[in-house]
Amino acid sequence: MFARDIGIDLGTANTLVYLKGKGVVMREPSVVAVDTRNDDVLAVGTQAKDMLGRTPGSIIAVRPLRDGVIADFDITATMLERFIRSTTHTGVFSHPKIVIALPSGVTEVERRAVEDAAESAGGRNIELMEEPMAAALGANLPVFEAVGSMVVDIGGGTSEVAVISYGDIVHSCSVRVAGDKFDEAIIAFIKKNHNVSIGERTAEDVKILIGSAFPYENEQPMEIKGRNLADGMPLTISVTPAEIRDALTDSFAIIIDAVKQTLEQTPPELCADILDKGIVLTGGGALIRGLDKLISRETNIPVYVAENPLDCVVLGTGKRLEMTEDQDYFGDYE
Repeated sequence: MFARDIGIDLGTANTLVYLKGKGVVMREPSVVAVDTRNDDVLAVGTQAKDMLGRTPGSIIAVRPLRDGVIADFDITATMLERFIRSTTHTGVFSHPKIVIALPSGVTEVERRAVEDAAESAGGRNIELMEEPMAAALGANLPVFEAVGSMVVDIGGGTSEVAVISYGDIVHSCSVRVAGDKFDEAIIAFIKKNHNVSIGERTAEDVKILIGSAFPYENEQPMEIKGRNLADGMPLTISVTPAEIRDALTDSFAIIIDAVKQTLEQTPPELCADILDKGIVLTGGGALIRGLDKLISRETNIPVYVAENPLDCVVLGTGKRLEMTEDQDYFGDYE
């Protein structure tokens, strides 16, 4: 049995896999559960995420990617191997071509680590693709035309801002402020203002349920559970959407600065195209209420959220797989 080619969005928070001819076949958290007594991998994906903060001392739930790059090579390779083998048949004669989307700001050493991890997982002919290009392709932007398109991909570890024209990235900016930093900001805010410690999963729930960049209708407070830092006892508190907006303000400002810096480096003709067509938001961060309005207000440019923003990057890797070898394509690392 020969393996089908696959595209991978190797994200800090989630890993998505596209199987050529089938579409998106897997979306799993980028989490691995490891038994520290013998370094055995016990679970990956959703099963491992369920263990976060709830495991005995000998079992740790690890996120092997941090800020968009590999923090633990061996665990990342094992996670990739599990994901690849669960979605395609791999054997002696079945080495799939793999297209992997990575942040535009990663170093040569980090790129090599990803290639090695994919090869260890059974892949051959590994192609690395810049995340903003993949996101733009997946969002159906006219990236191969001689017009400027701007995409802002807000993932788990990084936010990628890029202007693309004629099949290549004209200018890009990568900042390591995204979903994880949003969660950290919420944890720090609640600790400072309520003297309560909460976990990453609770912070993520708060971000998803009441996180916003702009006031919205029918705002309701949310009750959350944590540990009172004064006496160490469990405690339930109420937080408001306005408080969470305050917590996220600095993170949003960094992303907006990256957008402005990218626009400042963009040729005037392409800026005119972007003014006409607008900026497209992709990634999980695009789902935060009002973020499109905030970026639009700060740049005076229309901002739109892509259809299926969570899937844009992996769909872009899938489109790359569907291209024939003789098609022009410039937006990769080679």
